[in-house]
Amino acid sequence: MVSATRMLLTLALAAGLAPAADNQLTPEEQRAGWKLMFDGKSFRNWRDPAKLTPPGDSWVIEGGCLRARPAPRIREDLFSEESFGDFEFKFDWRLPPGGNSGVKYRIQRIVFMDFTKVQLGEGGWEGQVFRELTSPKSVRSKMAPEATANEFALGFEFQLVDDERDPGARSDPRTATGALYSMIAPRAHAARPIGEWNQSLFVVQGERIEHWINGVKVLEGSLNSEDVRAGAQQRWGRYPILVEMFTKPKPAGFVCLQHHTTGAWFRNLKIRRIGSGRSVRNAP
Repeated sequence: MVSATRMLLTLALAAGLAPAADNQLTPEEQRAGWKLMFDGKSFRNWRDPAKLTPPGDSWVIEGGCLRARPAPRIREDLFSEESFGDFEFKFDWRLPPGGNSGVKYRIQRIVFMDFTKVQLGEGGWEGQVFRELTSPKSVRSKMAPEATANEFALGFEFQLVDDERDPGARSDPRTATGALYSMIAPRAHAARPIGEWNQSLFVVQGERIEHWINGVKVLEGSLNSEDVRAGAQQRWGRYPILVEMFTKPKPAGFVCLQHHTTGAWFRNLKIRRIGSGRSVRNAP
């Protein structure tokens, strides 16, 4: 018969090896230099849209998750308070049927558009972004009570989407889950069925990037590759100033959780800065 002392020791060891609860760092992560970006109950480390003028309604904290609310008045991404250059970022995510979201990094510019001041016209959405960037008409603090708006982040995006229901993902693998949106397609599909939680990680080190989903490396590439240049040219080619943001990007920028009209859930957000001498990881 196992003694009570030995049983307590076994339980203690097991507890030490168990993964951390949601929105906590494990002892191993603490020793490795990871920083917790979400504590499950506050917007600490993030710019809280509800504290802006007028208050934003895109994001709420619910059940230990950051949740993107569908159909908000002001559709805006959730931005980190700090800027990051070379780093690793872990996150869990879940989408509803038809969901579309992403995590963006190396944000180059942020464009606010009041839809009572700017409308689609020549060049569609891309043209609208260009016009508001170069000749701004929108001021958030001066929005009319009935106005709606969108704040758009120009940066590189780890795409998250319902691959089966999204027409773009079905027709162009560069917009499927795990892609560097509109630029590099994932080489594997590793996401669980819609509605289930997924664990993801990405690495950004100089021009080198990696995207991981559920322990599978789904993308490895370079922000200085021909694929990125071709994708930027295809989408933004009518507007050289926008193409240059992707082909000659600043080496650091905010991280943001994308709001793309639909709901989305995020938890277990963790980040670790990495030095220039550190090799790109081989395993998550």
